[in-house]
Amino acid sequence: MKKTIVQLSLLVLAGTILRTAPACAQKQTPPEGAPAKSFNLPASETYTLPNGMKVTLVPYGIIPKAAVSIALDAGSLNERRDRIGVSDLTGDLFKEGTATLTSQQLAENAARMGSTLQVSIGSDQSEFSMDVLQEFAPDAVRLLGDVLQHPRFPESEVARLKNDLQRRIATELAEPQTVAEIRFRKLLYGDHPYGTILPTEDDAKKLALQDVKEFYDANFGAQRAHIYVAGKFDAAAVKKAIAETFENWAKGPAKLENVPSPKPNHVLDLTDRPDAPQSTIVLGLPVTPPGTPDAIPLSVTNALLGGSFNSRITANIREQKGYTYSPYSEISRHYHTAYWAQHADVTTQYTGPSLKEIFGEIERLQKEPPSSLELKGIQSYLSGVFVIQNSSRDALIGQLQYVDFQGLGGDYLKNYVPRVNAVTTADVQKMTEKYIKPEEMTIVVVGDKAKISDQLAPFTPAK
Repeated sequence: MKKTIVQLSLLVLAGTILRTAPACAQKQTPPEGAPAKSFNLPASETYTLPNGMKVTLVPYGIIPKAAVSIALDAGSLNERRDRIGVSDLTGDLFKEGTATLTSQQLAENAARMGSTLQVSIGSDQSEFSMDVLQEFAPDAVRLLGDVLQHPRFPESEVARLKNDLQRRIATELAEPQTVAEIRFRKLLYGDHPYGTILPTEDDAKKLALQDVKEFYDANFGAQRAHIYVAGKFDAAAVKKAIAETFENWAKGPAKLENVPSPKPNHVLDLTDRPDAPQSTIVLGLPVTPPGTPDAIPLSVTNALLGGSFNSRITANIREQKGYTYSPYSEISRHYHTAYWAQHADVTTQYTGPSLKEIFGEIERLQKEPPSSLELKGIQSYLSGVFVIQNSSRDALIGQLQYVDFQGLGGDYLKNYVPRVNAVTTADVQKMTEKYIKPEEMTIVVVGDKAKISDQLAPFTPAK
């Protein structure tokens, strides 16, 4: 699971600065901020190779480096139900060399360019990337092409990597946050692949090299791939390298379309963790997917309610009550589907009171719109974070990948800030009423059952 750690760190820093400023400074009225500016994507070029592979080139910045990334529509979504975890093992094996390069030679080639090979396997997509000195951008294209088209997949490394995978699984399962997320996603998505976020150790044990090869053959090909190059680079040389490297890559299978239709599932699910000093809470429900008219107004609503450091739920159960340190809400998005969720690790004795306050803040926003001043602060925050998210080569590629993956259109990035700032206080109230409904939420709690069962009784749905 990927978290917006950078955003959270920025929020914590901003909150610290505000709290530690001299009292005299807080009495002064700050000058009116400048109007939020739209983000204008630098001149870019997008085209498609004859085999269906897409290419996007974005000259960007003044630092003499280039980010090269290939996003491919394959991940845990594509796993057979009797081979859970095969995408993770495949991702690990990609780093073990190519038909002509050992793992050491692969690493040395990347290092020569001032980079390392990064392989990330997600639920919907896999990403292969490097961030290199600008003169090596064509070489990075060729190296990534070699990795993707001619993986070595050595049998000798399978046992070691399976053991590594099992250790990672055991480590993650020791975290109550992971346990809560597993339960929440299973209740929300059921048997759909999105309902499984982690293989079991038994799943990992039964994987074999043949499973990896079958997964690769069934899911990797040119028409599922999109290469992005952003930064300083010789465009003609990079285009030549892309054509020469990928022109003979087989088209391969079309993208898998498997969009779930989750329904609200109003249950309270408790996992016992004896003697736990904290209870881990995840609660939420399906909401409108990306690309719909309500998606951005709902994002603004989320930021105001629980998705920013100065949000209402955070101010309540962190600042005022001291029940928790870092609660947050999110809108988690997959391909054409999304859910809203509130997360919090709260002191055991305040498990029930925390839920009461969370639901109380939701109900308050349903009944009464926020003030214009409160909304303006959230809009300024979202506009500023958006600019920061586009301020580096890798971050810009990430934004472009998201827009392309969700089919949001070429003007999405340009129009994002104006659309955020067009949201009204009435819109925020409407979004809360329409989507964030306590009576329909799945509530997952991981904690000491003996100490919290009575606290949870008021939140148990009637049978």
